[in-house]
Amino acid sequence: MFRYTKLTFLREIGFWLLAAVFLIPFYFLVMTAFKSDDELFTTSPLGGPTHLAWENFAELFTAQGNTNIVQGLINSVIMTVGSIVGLVLLGALTGYVLARSTRRWSKAAYYLFLIAIVLPSQLGTVPLYIGWRAIGLTGSLWGMIILYVGMLLPLAIFLYAGFFRGLGTEYEEAATIDGASRSQVFFRIVLPLMSPATGTVAILTGLIVWNDFFTALIFMGGSANQTLPVSMYYFIGSLVSQWNRIFAIVLVSMIPILAFYLFAQKKFIQGFAGGLKG
Repeated sequence: MFRYTKLTFLREIGFWLLAAVFLIPFYFLVMTAFKSDDELFTTSPLGGPTHLAWENFAELFTAQGNTNIVQGLINSVIMTVGSIVGLVLLGALTGYVLARSTRRWSKAAYYLFLIAIVLPSQLGTVPLYIGWRAIGLTGSLWGMIILYVGMLLPLAIFLYAGFFRGLGTEYEEAATIDGASRSQVFFRIVLPLMSPATGTVAILTGLIVWNDFFTALIFMGGSANQTLPVSMYYFIGSLVSQWNRIFAIVLVSMIPILAFYLFAQKKFIQGFAGGLKG
C-alpha cells in the first residue's frame, strides 16, 4: 500500500525544481520570440514583452523561395510521416522474421543490422548522392523517404526484434489453430500487441528525420522540396542577429514534433518499460 511520507514530498519538490530548471531555456525562447525589435536589446532577458509581436511569426508565413518556412514545414511533415510508415512496416516484418526464425542466417543477419547501427551514415553520403542523382531522386520527397527508411531500418529492426523475442507464441499458435494465415496472424494479432514498440520506433525515428539537417541539405538543398531545417538555415542566414525572429522559427518548428510526442508518449514510455499491454 502506498504511503505519502515526508520523503515523498521532498522528492516531489525536487522533481518540480528540476523541471523548472529544464524549462528555463524554453522560457527564454518563448519570451524572445514575442518581443519586438525595439524590446529585444532594451529589455531584460528575464522580462516578458510589453506587447506580443505577432509580426515575427507573420513574416515566417509570407517568406518565399529558399526561406519558405510553410513549404518546408509541409515537406518535413510528409517526409517524416512517410518515413515512419515505411520503418514501422518493414522494421516490424523483418524483426518478426529474425525473432521467430531458428536458422543460423537469422542470427548473422541480426548482428549485421547491429553493425549498421554503429556505423555512421555519413560514410556513405558521397556514393549515395551519386547514385541518387543518377536515378533522379535528389530533390525528391520520395527519394528522401526511401533514403531515411534505408538509413534507420537497422534501428527499427533492432527495437522490434527485441520486443518480439519477449512476446510468447501462445497467441500466434492459437490463431493458427483457428485457421488464420501467417499474414493475418502478424497484422491482426502480433502487430497490435507491439504497439509500445511501434510508439518507440515512431518517436525515435521521427525525431531523427524531423531534426536532420545534414542529409536534407545535401540531397534537398536548393530544391523546391527542401525541408524545414534547411529552410530555417537559409532564413536565419538572412536575419543575422534578429534573434526574436530566429526564436520564432525555432518555436514553430517545435510544435508539430512536440504534439506528436504528447500524442504517443504513453506508448513510448511503455516501450522503454518493455510492456506489452495497453
